[in-house]
Order: sequence, then structure tokens, then C-alpha cells
Amino acid sequence: MVRFALVFLIGLTALVAPLTAQAPQGWKARVDLSQSASDPDDIPDVKVVTMGKGFRVTGGPAGTFWSPANAVAGNFTARATFALMKPSGHVNYYGLVFGGADLEGAGQRYLYFLVAQNGTYIIRARRGDGVQDVQSSTAHAAVRRPGTDGRSSNALEVRVAGATISYVVNGTVVHTTPKSGATAAADGIVGVRVNHLLEVMVDAFEVQRQ
Repeated sequence: MVRFALVFLIGLTALVAPLTAQAPQGWKARVDLSQSASDPDDIPDVKVVTMGKGFRVTGGPAGTFWSPANAVAGNFTARATFALMKPSGHVNYYGLVFGGADLEGAGQRYLYFLVAQNGTYIIRARRGDGVQDVQSSTAHAAVRRPGTDGRSSNALEVRVAGATISYVVNGTVVHTTPKSGATAAADGIVGVRVNHLLEVMVDAFEVQRQ
């Protein structure tokens, strides 16, 4: 059941916006601003439609979506199922964000664990405008590619337990990192990210504190 449709009009003063009262309560969006006319993000809107207990993102520019209520520390599991509705013209990523802080400001930071239509995953750390690979793009059999209908569904999890962060795709641990070091700040806000020019349904989003 469609509950609402919202189009973000992107400008220098519209970087962060709430997802309206009909969306999951308290959720916000931050979209990536275009840097040049040749940039794939040089498209003026991204459409977010809440459906059932999830929501569909259609880009447009890349965006990060979160609720401040989903802030965690210590041990936790974050999960969601991401259904790619159709392939994009080139490889783009989507998935979970965690360890988020200052998401509305210039000092934004978060880790993100994403998959793509070519069967790869990637783990990165963002600090302000800078991005550092934790694990560069890596192919793994656990990442489902689009079928003959052009669609795919991948369940992603981030499990933080003790000194270890485990990255899970469809029940398979594809990578682990220590919960320490410059790029491993796991405590913070959990959300999702959908890169540009994608149509992705996000469902079964959950943060389980342990």
C-alpha cells in the first residue's frame, strides 16, 4: 500500500530534508550535490515512496536515509533487505550505513556496506567529503545478481560483537574487520544509502541492540 510520494528538489540550501510526517517517524534524507554538469548526480530530484513497512528510492542523485532514533553503541545487529527493481546503466551501489554522526553537517561520518548489480560488495568510511576504502569492490557468490526480470534481492547485515564487525550478505559472512582503528567507528546512527540512478526497495529494516 502506497502511503506517500515525495520528490526532493535539490539545491545548495536543500541538502538535508525530513521524509514528511507520513514516512517512518523521524526519518531524514541527505542527498549528494552535483559537482559538475557531466556528473551522474546532476539530476534535480530523487523520489522516495513509502510502501507498507518499507520504502522505495528512485534516483536521481545518491542519498543517505536515516532516523536519529536508530543510534546504537556496543554490540548490535543492523539489517535490511534491498530489492533492486531494475539494473542501472552502470555499476552503482546500495545498502547499509552505520556508525553515523553529524549526518546533517559538514563533518558527517559513517561506514557503509553496499552491494551492486554485478555481484560485488564494497565497504567504505566517509569523513566529511573524504571517502576511504575499508574493502574495495569485491565479487562474492553470496551477492545475488538481477534475474531475467532485471530484479534482485539481497539481505544485508552488519553484526558488531565484541572487537569484531561482520558483514553479511544473504546469511553469508563476506568480510570481517576489527572494531578499532581509524575507519572502524561502528557506534552511531544506522541507516541506508542508495547511490545515483537506482530504483531500490528497502524492506525489513531493523536495528537489534544486544
